[in-house]
Formats: sequence, C-alpha cells, structure tokens
Amino acid sequence: MEEIVIPKEEAVFWLDKNGRWHNRHGPFEHKKIIDYFHESIRKDGHGFFLAQELEGKREKVYFPYEDTALFVFDVVEEPQGIFLVLNTKKRVKLEPEKLFIEKDALYMTLGQDRVKFVESGLFKISERFLYENGAYWIRVGKKKYPIPVRTGEGAPSSP
Repeated sequence: MEEIVIPKEEAVFWLDKNGRWHNRHGPFEHKKIIDYFHESIRKDGHGFFLAQELEGKREKVYFPYEDTALFVFDVVEEPQGIFLVLNTKKRVKLEPEKLFIEKDALYMTLGQDRVKFVESGLFKISERFLYENGAYWIRVGKKKYPIPVRTGEGAPSSP
C-alpha cells in the first residue's frame, strides 16, 4: 500500500494545550470530526500523527501540538480499578505513583509520553484529591499517594 506522509510543518491543523483541534479558521466545532481526529491519533518513532486509508493509500499527517497529544477526557471506576479514558478512546489504568502537577495541570506519565487531564477528566477524579501540609495527594482505595509538583526544570518536588 502506498503511503503518503505529511510533515507537521505542512499540517493544516493542530492540537492545543486543552485537547482541542484547530485549523486556520479556529477551533473545530463538529463533534464527529473532532472524535474522528482524536481516535485517529497514532505514534511512531517520528512522533504523533493522524492516519487514514483512502483509495488504497495510507495517509499519515504528523501534527503540531502545544503540550501533549494525549488527554484524559473521562475517568471510570470499576471493581478492577480506576481507568482513564483518553481522547483516543484508549482506556488505561490509573497509576497514582505516575501522577504529577506542572503549571497548574495534572498529568500522568504513560511510557515516554505524558497524558494531561482536561477539565472533564479532572472533575471526575477531583473528589480523591487531598491537600495536606502544603502537599497534594490522591486517595485510591485505602492508600494515599503523593502527587509531586514539577517546577518546570524537570525535577519534581514531592512531599
């Protein structure tokens, strides 16, 4: 199958720091198109891209993004644990020891990537947060885990 690759410098759309797609006309408005773009996100050694197959050709469009390409849109609690529903529709288990705060946003490390909680995901998990003695914590089951605050230099500070 022939592959057409569009570098991110030539992409006509991008993802902002809040997980919203934009083009030169502004933010995308149609939910079906937004969902299709999110669900089409893939990653390879060159970065994040959207992939689709059209007329016997595979198109890969690498796209720019402001912060990360992965976002937590929903949080689901099940008997097996707490699961994060990403913008890609992928479900990943919450790993509280991989959470961190940076620039007033909550993230979780996922392999070499970082996943940012947007407002909807943050709201769903916020009842588990604690702030004690100047430090942030999350309660999961009967345990509580510290949430380090990263200062931007890459070094986390933890309670």
